[in-house]
Amino acid sequence: MAKAPKSDKSQAEPKPSPRAAIIAAFMGLLAEKKPGEIGLNEIADRAGVSLAELRGQFGSWFDIVTAFVKSVDEEVLAGIDASLADEPVKEKLFDILMRRLDVLAPHKAAIENLGKAAARDGGLALGLNRLAVRSHQWMLAAAGVETSGPGGRLRAQGMAAMFGQVVSVWVKDEDPGLAPTMKALDEGLIRAGRAARVLNDIERLTSPLKTIACGLRGPGFRSWRNDRWGSRRDERDGEPVPRSWRGDDFRDPAVTPV
Repeated sequence: MAKAPKSDKSQAEPKPSPRAAIIAAFMGLLAEKKPGEIGLNEIADRAGVSLAELRGQFGSWFDIVTAFVKSVDEEVLAGIDASLADEPVKEKLFDILMRRLDVLAPHKAAIENLGKAAARDGGLALGLNRLAVRSHQWMLAAAGVETSGPGGRLRAQGMAAMFGQVVSVWVKDEDPGLAPTMKALDEGLIRAGRAARVLNDIERLTSPLKTIACGLRGPGFRSWRNDRWGSRRDERDGEPVPRSWRGDDFRDPAVTPV
């Protein structure tokens, strides 16, 4: 009698780490109920870990959400299409953010419940906004957009707000091709282009004020004011004025959308 073939354990899927199991368990529970209704024992039981292991990995359920968002960022960044490197900024952002929705797709119900909870809880909304701004700084950087300084944070905040509106369409979108979602994203990126023009103009107009503020903080302000202001003004006037973004035109390589 022939013996049954032995199972190939090397081909078995690796067991997820306790941290990954906890994140998956929480997101599964979040798809079923409000975050405030999810108990710690429930998370531990579904993840197959002890309460001690759960506490060792996370301090609160919001910490689990933070870890989930970071994992989404990493997956999106790791899968960016290198062939888009020379594409316009709008095209790169469109591809990156659609990929982000692809990564989020298995958790659509959980995302919807989290959004509903944030609409009723201002503190949660602020916390989620901080996570979103941080994420979109990485998304913008992946598209080649400057994200440093106050202007970079404003750009990331604008992107986070715009993407939030897109997500509100996406969670209700039953079209297999996601046509309503793609339309919302395209229109959102156009609005971002308009905002970028305003932000660029503000940064250009306020740059002399930043120079003055730096001088005020320095020890040699009086001599700088008396001896250098004229020459610095002339140097500024002599610099070429950066081209402003032409409305909705994302083809300008110098564009920095919010």
